[in-house]
Amino acid sequence: MIKVTIYKTERHEYVGFDTEDHAGYGEQGQDILCAACSALVINALNSIERFTDDETSCVSDEDTGSISFRFNGKPSHDAALLLDSMILGLEEIEDSNEYEQYIDIIFKEV
Repeated sequence: MIKVTIYKTERHEYVGFDTEDHAGYGEQGQDILCAACSALVINALNSIERFTDDETSCVSDEDTGSISFRFNGKPSHDAALLLDSMILGLEEIEDSNEYEQYIDIIFKEV
């Protein structure tokens, strides 16, 4: 199961997220759910890097499927919007009857 922990402040500003594990929906290399979630996450990270001036840190491990992403300071409006878009996509997958058992999204206040 893919586990996504999204960190937000008491003012509901997202400050980072962690992902871990693989979906287990299909065989490795053929898992469309893992591919969809990876595309959403990686596109958001690449977009934040390319289209904003936000300082961030990101550590990933392809073997375990883990990514640890943090903003170094308050996210800009554009970065927050890109992260909102990623979260929306992941939540839509989680809300699907077919995929809900393969992904778990948790919000933690920091």
